[in-house]
Amino acid sequence: MRSLKFPVLFIVTCLLGGQLVQAQPSTAANGQVKKEGKAKPAAQKSGAKPNQKSEASKPVAAAAETALAPQELSIAERVHVGHLPCELGASVRMTADANAPGYFNLQGKGYKYRMRPVTTSTGAIRLEDEKAGAVWLQLANKSMLMDQKNGRRLADECAHPDQVAFANDMKVNPPPALIDVSSPATSVQR
Repeated sequence: MRSLKFPVLFIVTCLLGGQLVQAQPSTAANGQVKKEGKAKPAAQKSGAKPNQKSEASKPVAAAAETALAPQELSIAERVHVGHLPCELGASVRMTADANAPGYFNLQGKGYKYRMRPVTTSTGAIRLEDEKAGAVWLQLANKSMLMDQKNGRRLADECAHPDQVAFANDMKVNPPPALIDVSSPATSVQR
């Protein structure tokens, strides 16, 4: 079982990289939505009725927030919460929202995101804040926060104590290499 951890982790990482590349073109569509969003405040200044609409939309947004699929709730159960130290002295705090099961608040230096679980084809734990374009990826040995809109990592090598233990176990008992070059290649006789 232990010998499969690294190959599975490697494959998951490769597949997630592919998903991130595929997800980047959709940010252009998000940018268009954002431009439309900028046009709305100008329309709201004209009268008091739009304020009533925004107040009325708040309960709808809260109701939409609580509607997570059972698969998404099972992902949320596996999310590491608490203070997670990251590389270069950075840190993040992941807290579960008691009022909205399955939702998380992620906070770091200069940012705060409202994250929800997203199902993936690889089974990796992925949380997203669609409005802000933030993505939290949790792997067995580390977690990272990415800003899809700007195409950069905000925090990397963030680790819960369970992830630190897994990473140390990988160092002590390294998984076998995917491509073993130590054994001589056998020639095929025809």
